[in-house]
Amino acid sequence: MSATPLPSRRLFLGMAAAVPVSTTGVLTLGSRSASAATTSPFVMAYFTQSPRNLGTDYGLHLAVSTDALQWMPLNQNNPVVTPTAGDGGLRDPFILPKQDGTFVVMATNLKGTDWTKKTPYIHVWDSADLRSFDNYRLLKLHEMATHTWAPEAFWDPSRGQYALIYSAVNSSGHNVIMVNYTTDFQTVTAPQVFCDPGYDIIDGTMAKDVNGVNYLYYKGRNSLVGARSTSLAPGSFTQFTSGLAPQGGIEGPILAEASGTWYLWGDANALFYTWQTNDLSTGTWTATDRRVYTQPLNSKHADIKPIPQTVYDNMVATWGKPAWNRLKSYNFPDRYWRQVDSLGRIDPYPFDPYTDSQWKLVPGLADPSGVSFQSLNQPTRYLRHSFYQLRLDANDGSTRFAQDATFHRTAGLADPSWSSFRSHSHPDRYIRHFNYALRIDPISTATGRADATFSVWY
Repeated sequence: MSATPLPSRRLFLGMAAAVPVSTTGVLTLGSRSASAATTSPFVMAYFTQSPRNLGTDYGLHLAVSTDALQWMPLNQNNPVVTPTAGDGGLRDPFILPKQDGTFVVMATNLKGTDWTKKTPYIHVWDSADLRSFDNYRLLKLHEMATHTWAPEAFWDPSRGQYALIYSAVNSSGHNVIMVNYTTDFQTVTAPQVFCDPGYDIIDGTMAKDVNGVNYLYYKGRNSLVGARSTSLAPGSFTQFTSGLAPQGGIEGPILAEASGTWYLWGDANALFYTWQTNDLSTGTWTATDRRVYTQPLNSKHADIKPIPQTVYDNMVATWGKPAWNRLKSYNFPDRYWRQVDSLGRIDPYPFDPYTDSQWKLVPGLADPSGVSFQSLNQPTRYLRHSFYQLRLDANDGSTRFAQDATFHRTAGLADPSWSSFRSHSHPDRYIRHFNYALRIDPISTATGRADATFSVWY
């Protein structure tokens, strides 16, 4: 089987030289995982989706992180490349660091949510540095009348080839994880069943050669289930966990290791959940405190990879940091600042319009050593207090407005690594939430200190 070549889409010229990647050092090739004691930065690939689809986009989005937990979207959370053939959109993007230090990007060929569509093709790009995406093509993986979902790949040293795994319905009548082998992502071998526990499974993801064991996690029965094998051979994986899931189910597992801790991410309708363990062999996971991780805005069905520091630096230089921030509550870390009908409040993520939660922290209108919160989507409006409640109002240019819209950022009252905001015009009061509404109040209790503490991120 062969790829269908299409015109190259080069977004940026002057690519940096490829950075060598060790096959045994800090970067693990060809899976969603990093090897033990990884301290490199990370990249996340994803597409976007929001509850009313105001933030839905079926292009390739990228974010970066220094700890695999707090993610900074690049290119203002806009796509860096979008498919030009097939279904015209992508889902489930995946980044493979190749043996030569360059990258392959793959994705499901599907724009939207019509799960009845059948296609043997996936999207593929080559990339030297994750700043340019070239040699775009559709790669045909099989001749079956089925879909080809969530492609991933890893290097199989015993074969001297890359294994390309994906979800499809074969002769069994249910979804299994299939595999093809390739050396160039231009042509592939005939498909084989890689893993079939006897029931529907999709979204396979690998952690390869962890103390001699290979781990495969997938979505099965609306939970994230783990299987393992001492071999990479098709059919060798056996299930060893009962599954993880919040109420309502979950999909899109990601395995990522940072500083000796393994994280298992999952996607529940564009809300990411994360668990962690220090030992994959136990199959036991502990929920990660939502305070310590922040997914990219509207991110959906992602992939995480360690990358060299130079690649990270060049990506940030090319794509830029967001021109906006989001603010997360300390004691309700599933909730973010937003305005609703011009009133400030904290609400559970995700929500639409998502732009109501994006703020530009600008020099204080009354005192440039302070800060004012300018609405990104209504730039003439700022958060200000009125009768102690925070409102989003147009700047009338008055001294009173400037004072009411100015705050002084301090170390978090409940956690000094977070932030609190003291009112400029009422210096005995801080921004806090009360019944989820944002207001300014004097703070004297532990509850008040927690209510007045926030994370400023993206």
